[in-house]
Amino acid sequence: MNMHPYTSVAVDHLMKLVNIPSPTGFTHIAAEYLLDVLRGYGFTPYKTHKGNVVCEIGGEGHPLVVAAHVDTLGAMVRSIKPNGRLRFTAIGGYPANNVENETCVVHTRDGRTYTGTFYLTTPASHVYKGIPDIKRDDTTIEVVLDENVSTKEDVRALGIEVGDFISLDPRAFNTPSGYIKSRHLDDKASASVLLALAKMVSAGDLTLSRKIYLVFTVHEEVGHGCAAGLPEDAEDILSVDMGCVGDDLGCDETMVSICPKDSRGPYNYEMTGKLIELARENNLKYAVDIYPMYGSDADASLAAGHNFRHALIGPGVFASHGYERTHVSGLDNTLKLLVAFVTD
Repeated sequence: MNMHPYTSVAVDHLMKLVNIPSPTGFTHIAAEYLLDVLRGYGFTPYKTHKGNVVCEIGGEGHPLVVAAHVDTLGAMVRSIKPNGRLRFTAIGGYPANNVENETCVVHTRDGRTYTGTFYLTTPASHVYKGIPDIKRDDTTIEVVLDENVSTKEDVRALGIEVGDFISLDPRAFNTPSGYIKSRHLDDKASASVLLALAKMVSAGDLTLSRKIYLVFTVHEEVGHGCAAGLPEDAEDILSVDMGCVGDDLGCDETMVSICPKDSRGPYNYEMTGKLIELARENNLKYAVDIYPMYGSDADASLAAGHNFRHALIGPGVFASHGYERTHVSGLDNTLKLLVAFVTD
């Protein structure tokens, strides 16, 4: 199958976005990137009080919100230990073993940054016994700074305090075989697809069949990304988020996932059916999968009281909330399905 000519635009944006630190609560840099890109495409995006980026890209009638999120997993300094190590508290949901031995950056309130690593408190195999049996949590994993510190006072002298954000090194790679490996593909892969769609409209290469708002949320990982700040005339919402890959699921990294039901219940029957029909008609690689341990921005919008029809699609992402992997074909199939849906 031939790649869509704008899939490369999505890949380019993805490799930039994953390298912008944006744990939930610390998303202003990513938001500015989105605003700059969309303004460069000739649109007039705006930032809500909550921090979401909203952009009308054209079309008339039956307004649709197409949402993706740019906030990511991360951490925050919970306390500074007497030995100069940092205890952390997780931002978003992930098992602590998913950050063990990962490099990170601590962001101080006055703009300084310091690198470090998440280590087990007893990390050396030549020193400590029973390492495999230790439960990984925020009492057994700590952040070790790449600074010559050995006391709490040493750390505070650097300007580091409780409440400072900690971002994870994405370690992003775009491999020759088309696989993209990185943290934060959830959901920067989908956000990049939305930016590619915006560029298509800006260039005159796409005629929309209805009014489209792109909404980039910044609180999805904590459950309330689309709870507020949505355009008042919107009728439907399509959440573009990661598709799950694993046991009992048909999706892989090369596909677009269509989800009829997640942990909060079924998605809209008509919208989901139309997405399946369009995927089939356009000969896309797709899977229809149920996600019992998943919630989306579309769910959050309905829980907040919005009167929407809602649906969920996204590129397949392996090892979600860890060191993730997708494939350029997954972005391609997602972009093609999104294009079909907004022009149908």
